Amino acid sequence: MNFSALRTFLVIVETGNLNKAAARLNVTQSTVTARLDALELSLGQKLLVRARKGASLTRAGFIFRPYAETLMRGWEQSQNAVGLSKGYSGLFSFACEYDLWESVGRAYFDWARETNPDLAHEAWPGSPDDIATWLANGLTDAALTLEPVVGQGLISTVTAQERLLLVSPKPQDFDTEMGDYIYVDLGPEFRRQHTNKAPFEERAAVTYASSAWALDHLLREGGKAYLPLGAVTPKLSDGTLHIVTGAPEFSRGIHFTVREQSKTQFPWLDTSAFLLTSLASRVPQSTVPIP
Repeated sequence: MNFSALRTFLVIVETGNLNKAAARLNVTQSTVTARLDALELSLGQKLLVRARKGASLTRAGFIFRPYAETLMRGWEQSQNAVGLSKGYSGLFSFACEYDLWESVGRAYFDWARETNPDLAHEAWPGSPDDIATWLANGLTDAALTLEPVVGQGLISTVTAQERLLLVSPKPQDFDTEMGDYIYVDLGPEFRRQHTNKAPFEERAAVTYASSAWALDHLLREGGKAYLPLGAVTPKLSDGTLHIVTGAPEFSRGIHFTVREQSKTQFPWLDTSAFLLTSLASRVPQSTVPIP
């Protein structure tokens, strides 16, 4: 496999333009064209429709893209593993859903690095589908997700229930009118609870699929939104944010999935250590005034 051609294809898709891809890769446009031609020839399929305004995926390109990403990820990981300095005994690869990084993902990754200084560590953000593919293909040792990852050789456990609280920059009581409500898609479990107990997402003028983006909105423009406790603990502690009094409280399960082979290689990969060290110690709930 020509990984230069593979990387070039992915950069073209990302930038949408052969010229921009050439600039990103620090090569000439003719080199980009030659690499793409070689890749398409090896596959026997056109991957991109090239036009003056840019390049767009063909049906074959759309199908091939996730495989290309997986191949590149494996290649980069193998380079890291082979290129480990003499001071490290191995490489631990961790994946985390985007919306779990701020609340628990970073805390777990920090704990893993601090308790295993003999290892090199890498962290990858990803969608649920991305992470399931990485685990199945052995590209990731362990992952945090909002739904269980099921597959041969995988162990998935609910490690904790994360509290989801309605917060606002201004102290206030709960009002079912929710005029300045911001809806945040915090995963399937939250959606089910929200629909049953507080079906007012249709009143939201703004919707985010990221708690980090919603938090930024709150701090810039005000309003109120449900956010993970772990993500807003510092803002609650310093008075920047306040819990809306009397609002319904929700929760979502955090699933920790580990490959059986990785658990053999890294015996410290157990969910109890994660729960106690990451959640209890790194998210100091006792310092936050919870009604």
